[in-house]
Amino acid sequence: MLVVENLSKAYGTRQILDGVGLRLAAGDYVAIVGESGAGKSTLLNLIAGLERPDSGTIQIDGADMTSLDDNARTRLRRTRVGFVFQAFHILPQLTLAQNVEVPLVLLGVDASERAARAQALLDAVGLGSRGASAPAELSGGELQRVALARALVHRPALVLADEPTGNLDPDTASATLALIADEIRARGAAGILVTHSSAAAARCDRILRLDAGHLRTDRGSA
Repeated sequence: MLVVENLSKAYGTRQILDGVGLRLAAGDYVAIVGESGAGKSTLLNLIAGLERPDSGTIQIDGADMTSLDDNARTRLRRTRVGFVFQAFHILPQLTLAQNVEVPLVLLGVDASERAARAQALLDAVGLGSRGASAPAELSGGELQRVALARALVHRPALVLADEPTGNLDPDTASATLALIADEIRARGAAGILVTHSSAAAARCDRILRLDAGHLRTDRGSA
């Protein structure tokens, strides 16, 4: 499903990633932990094709993300990847339901199917009655849940979640983590969870630590 080999990235003289390797099969769900600034979000952005590595390769379902042009990377990301961003990126001019439907609109899914799938995901994140609401009416935690629904609605093969519970209360965070894990395992997808929460990381099959540019098995999870 996902093969990352010898991935490196620097910003100026600062080496963020140095020869990172990672392999995920369908159904694998891993947590990546590490200090702030270690490069966890950068790694997710590279895997999603939102940034370019300095060297190394990233393959998703056999397609080499690093060799594709911008349009091809966008198509691959649109069809195969679901990304939960820290900053939500909810479109303020759309209702919540319309925000969740965006990936399906881009894929050409018909209106009735879009509406049904968006409603199902809003129900799953506890916002089923808020589909017609504007984003400005929601709290940060609620917007985080909308972002999660949007990331899952097109049934991606690879789910990338960057601190998806950072704005949620403990009960909602627990339900959100359960939903991500359930979706990944039920659909035979693969998933990467970037988190500072040891409780969130414990929900995953294994925990990796990004430190000094290298990705290693976290000794605390052994």
